[in-house]
Amino acid sequence: MSAQDATVDTTVTKSAKSAPGAHRLAPLARAYWDAYLRQSPLFATAIGMRGYDDRLSDITPEGRAGWIAQLEAFYEKAVAIPEEGLRPAERTTRSELITSIRTDLDWARSDLEEWTVDPLSGPVVSFLNVESYQPLRAAADGRRMVARWAAMASYVDEHVANLRRGLQAGKVAVRSGVLKVIEQIEDLAAKRVDEWPLLKPLAGPHPKWKANDRAEFVDGLTSAVRDRVRPAFLRLGEVLTTEILPQARPDDRPGLMHVPGGTAAYPRLIHAYTGLDLSPDDLHATGTREVARINGELEALGEKALGTGDRAEILKKLRTDPDLYFRTRDEVEEKAREALASARRAIPRYFGRLPKAECEVVRIEPHEEKHSTIAYYRWPAADGSRPGRYYINTYAPETRPRYEAEVLAYHESIPGHHLQIAIAQELEGLPTFRKHLGVTAFSEGWGLYTERLADEMGLYTADLDRIGVLSYDAWRACRLVVDTGMHAMGWTRKQAIDFMLANTALAENNIVNEVDRYIAWPGQALAYKVGQLEIRRLRADAEKRLGNRFDLRAFHDAVLGNGAVSLETLRDLIDAYVLRVAD
Repeated sequence: MSAQDATVDTTVTKSAKSAPGAHRLAPLARAYWDAYLRQSPLFATAIGMRGYDDRLSDITPEGRAGWIAQLEAFYEKAVAIPEEGLRPAERTTRSELITSIRTDLDWARSDLEEWTVDPLSGPVVSFLNVESYQPLRAAADGRRMVARWAAMASYVDEHVANLRRGLQAGKVAVRSGVLKVIEQIEDLAAKRVDEWPLLKPLAGPHPKWKANDRAEFVDGLTSAVRDRVRPAFLRLGEVLTTEILPQARPDDRPGLMHVPGGTAAYPRLIHAYTGLDLSPDDLHATGTREVARINGELEALGEKALGTGDRAEILKKLRTDPDLYFRTRDEVEEKAREALASARRAIPRYFGRLPKAECEVVRIEPHEEKHSTIAYYRWPAADGSRPGRYYINTYAPETRPRYEAEVLAYHESIPGHHLQIAIAQELEGLPTFRKHLGVTAFSEGWGLYTERLADEMGLYTADLDRIGVLSYDAWRACRLVVDTGMHAMGWTRKQAIDFMLANTALAENNIVNEVDRYIAWPGQALAYKVGQLEIRRLRADAEKRLGNRFDLRAFHDAVLGNGAVSLETLRDLIDAYVLRVAD
């Protein structure tokens, strides 16, 4: 337990006289966080929490059942803590603890592990990425790494067992995703073992290691990959090819509604990602309205920037003019670095609270780039040993639009994900779970909110870059339409792709990868627009209520000052902020 956590515990305990349940809150929050890290050891490593670096999650039916039982017990204890007498910060912690536990239950009860074949974050990709964030400083770190690498084979075999159980229950993945994972495994199988990313750590340096420790590490890691991980991946590929693919759902039935139990699971996943009980019909309608509104903006800006207000002509020009696309991987990366540097210089004027952790640009690795998303962000290590990382996809640079590069950088790094996540990690006086966990609609809503904020900050170079903003906003609005369309309304994969082709300027290869992402991660794509609309609504309300007393820096600090809270909690926090300023 850190000194900071001890301070929080003391504060809560001291309030026990006025709040009968307050003394139970901090220990329960600690116990939940400890259990979460045990359940999600890769996440623990990614955020710099040591002590779990030799482990992987237990995805067996028994392991999942045990986790659900733990969560149910935590939930009962959390809701049993009375709100009466709690201080405002304690009420927020109680509320967020209940939300976080319920979110975990939503995911755990959805049984996606039984059938999902995921080309974006399944074990074939996620395991190969671990070396990029697992520490390797001392010989003990090497032993933990060898143990974790060796455990990957058992995990993959359990993944296979889950897929077979799902198949017996009539639950099976979509053909397009299965084919992509088979391709990933075939690409790996064609490489020499020493070319696998999992053996990158052998390159060192390990200057402080004894010679026998170094030799033990080299032998152990090589053996784990050669004799355990590689054969397990090949076994997975064989099962996918001979058992799963022949019975995989066709691309015209990609949604959860075509999976036994999927109709009941989808509302749980909507809640898991948004923190709200929203209906697919309402989300679909919101997305449709947002797409129409943004299309109007695009047509007006297209007239100014491209000489035409015809949306079809605008999209055609954006997709076919080679001058609007990068030519080399280096150009893609350099533009990302330039945008990050510009944003870093500008943020002090718009944020009072700034993170200590740095952010760096990193290319997405070859083993995942072909079927990966356009970009993503990875947290800094909480111990300061690793900065936040903005991962940029440089694959097929001729398909990467220049006009989307700036908005992408601002979403993923500064003032988007890096600013929000690094600030949350560094907040003082919060239970640890609130620094690292939170509702997806908050974090992704914030990222989307900052895409237009960046224009207020003067960060976009030209109107073409602002067209990128509109394309990205439409992309997220389309997600409400196509995610609900596929999972609740029977849309085909082609319908989803065609809808996004008609309503965004994204390149077709990116749209295909995105749609496959929505198939593999039901409900996740809904979080962006839901969160952005709420943050924008709260800002508009604060501006109206405060008039000339509204200060944008103070508003942003109020939004980011409590971690990635639920949208309902955020409403209460911003209302309290407005009342304080108004007084």
